[in-house]
Amino acid sequence: MTDVILPCLNEAAALPWVLSRIPPGFTAIVADNGSTDASAEVARAHGAIVVPVPRRGFGAAAHAGLCASDAEIVCFADADGSCDPAQLPELLAPLLDHTADLVLGRRIPTDRSAWPTHARYANAVLARRLRRRYRVPLRDLGPMRAAWRQPLLSLGLTDRRFGYPLEMVLRAAHDGWQVREIEVDYRPRAAGTRSKVSGTVLGTARAVRDMRRIMRALPAGGVR
Repeated sequence: MTDVILPCLNEAAALPWVLSRIPPGFTAIVADNGSTDASAEVARAHGAIVVPVPRRGFGAAAHAGLCASDAEIVCFADADGSCDPAQLPELLAPLLDHTADLVLGRRIPTDRSAWPTHARYANAVLARRLRRRYRVPLRDLGPMRAAWRQPLLSLGLTDRRFGYPLEMVLRAAHDGWQVREIEVDYRPRAAGTRSKVSGTVLGTARAVRDMRRIMRALPAGGVR
């Protein structure tokens, strides 16, 4: 059993395509983070389980979806059309053959407009710090990822903002998990949607602030 957790805030325009790309054997859980459009209704109409998440924050939505799941394996992906859920089985393969405990999709843009320069630069700086300071072999802190659900819950993730994806990686590394990357497509977002992080310089700055806070809380000496 595999669930796909889709944190969602006003993604009604993107959800029909995203949900149509969910592979057989995967169940979509849309964690609706207070959308004011028809995201919840669209998600239900396309067969997704909708989990209302009144507390704002990417981490709040992602973790609520994780807690709502009862699958053995969980995946995460953005709901704005930038990730193609059809590629999720590629991330599951290292889990199933026990060569990885956490698999992230390394984003390869299909179009130059898919990944703004400021966001790509911030991601590169963060990934370099992960490699040098924490010895985590990543080139991208991508939103598409897969892990076994129960061990993921046991990490005790506490961030409920933009630091959630980074905290997941650092706590997994601290516990000795094998972390691996698989290349995935990164597409321009669906018309009518906007990234809450990379879509604006302010959004990227907020994400960087939250991630710096996570790094201060998890010093390099505590990660092996």
